Amino acid sequence: MTAIDYDAISERHEELLQANKWKRFAPLIMLVAIVFYSVYCWWFFAVGETLRRVDLSIAENYLADWISYEARPDFDIETDGAMQIVFPRFSPLGKDPKPDWIVIERGTMEREIGGGSQNSSAGSSAGSGLPATGFTGEGDQIGTTSQKRPATGFMGEGAQLGTTSGGGSETGEEAPTTETVNVVRSAQVSFGNAGEIDVTPKRVTVKRGGESVVLVIDVDRSVRPQSPLPDWAAQKYEDGKVTVRFGFDGRAEIEDDAVKIRRRFFGWENFLFDINSPYFGMSTGEVLNTIVRGERLDPSRSNLSLAWNNILYNASWQHLDVWIKLLQTIVMAFVGTLFASIVAFPLAFLAARNITRNRFANHLTKRFFDFQRSVDMFIWALFFTRAFGPGPLAGISAIFFTDTGTLGKLYSESLENIDGRQREGVRSVGATPTLVQRFGVLPQVLPVFASHALYFWESNTRSATIIGAVGAGGIGLKLWEAMRTNQDWENVAYMVLLILITVYVFDRISTALRVRLMRQN
Repeated sequence: MTAIDYDAISERHEELLQANKWKRFAPLIMLVAIVFYSVYCWWFFAVGETLRRVDLSIAENYLADWISYEARPDFDIETDGAMQIVFPRFSPLGKDPKPDWIVIERGTMEREIGGGSQNSSAGSSAGSGLPATGFTGEGDQIGTTSQKRPATGFMGEGAQLGTTSGGGSETGEEAPTTETVNVVRSAQVSFGNAGEIDVTPKRVTVKRGGESVVLVIDVDRSVRPQSPLPDWAAQKYEDGKVTVRFGFDGRAEIEDDAVKIRRRFFGWENFLFDINSPYFGMSTGEVLNTIVRGERLDPSRSNLSLAWNNILYNASWQHLDVWIKLLQTIVMAFVGTLFASIVAFPLAFLAARNITRNRFANHLTKRFFDFQRSVDMFIWALFFTRAFGPGPLAGISAIFFTDTGTLGKLYSESLENIDGRQREGVRSVGATPTLVQRFGVLPQVLPVFASHALYFWESNTRSATIIGAVGAGGIGLKLWEAMRTNQDWENVAYMVLLILITVYVFDRISTALRVRLMRQN
């Protein structure tokens, strides 16, 4: 086109050759629209207020719990000043814990009982608030229990010192007696390089990073800091509980009747052998030496068999149960996807308009697909759990119903987009309708069908974990149980890691099979 022709056309159709004015401002309009939409979302979802309420320390604690465990000794303080150290029943430190990060000074005290009163002996020990006459001996081991002496002996035997006689039977009142109690006089708890806590019945001293805080305890009444609290300590209510934090190493809660220690350690506690196993507390070398050359710990089985049994039935980690539930999840995903593919395959031919020339059948089948896939798999899982009860069958049914609708839609769309010339070529040689579908349609769509099925199998391995949380079986239920305790986050991390490994393996398998199928196509 010459310049003269261009000018001639411009004179006749000037509006066609003029640049659109709005196009010049299109980038600016898009930018303004994005900013406006972002501001609207910020206001509508109250993002600013939500961020203001965020407590990152909680998130840090949860993340730390995934890779660590806590030892939780408590120092209980009674009204008469007696203090005892108590470990949880299933402490990760074992049945008789004696951690080297707690140094305890013990003693004994005499406590008067009977006669309607349980007052301790008169007088108090300087600095400890305990009876002056009560303490004898120091340096007793952690875990020593107090022993109460009977008030009177039987047939003259077992009579105890300190039993007061006279006047009891005449007045009708119970004769007062005394008991000797083994108590904790003081304790020093180390949090590694983060700091330490000195505990006595009346006073707690917390040290961290060159700073220290003294807390005075009035038993069953108050906890009073003797100086302003630093950033790493907090007291929500006056005279109430004081919480001190030592970062990753743990925290402590000082209450008016107890000092609760939460000491954190890196790693997963007792991952192989729980506290009931004879291998508990052994090093790796000791375990191997016991298995290979040691005498039998259980006469009925070898040490290797005993070790394997202890690992499988570890009460804390439940390895065997977790692995079985993981296998259930894999089977749920495979069987549910397989049944959905089998059922969706013939229905897709009914839904495809170019295969089945019947609008009513096309419409009815597609609406059936819409109904199945419009209800989320999670909802189907709740429905089938009520119908069949908790278990893998409910999970398989939920996957089957959801994927039948989704795969049916995908299969029918693939059929509607085939090349019709191949089908016409098969029909032109006099093939029956069945042979036309077999040789004119299936070679085009079968690799695509298989690819879709493999992708959904991989995806359902993840989905089966979620629906398991509502009782549909599999590892999802155990995952949900561990999360509900709000304490077993290391178990949650263990199961999440197993799920990640499983999904990765099946993702690689599915990808390799899909690539091979598409190449053949």
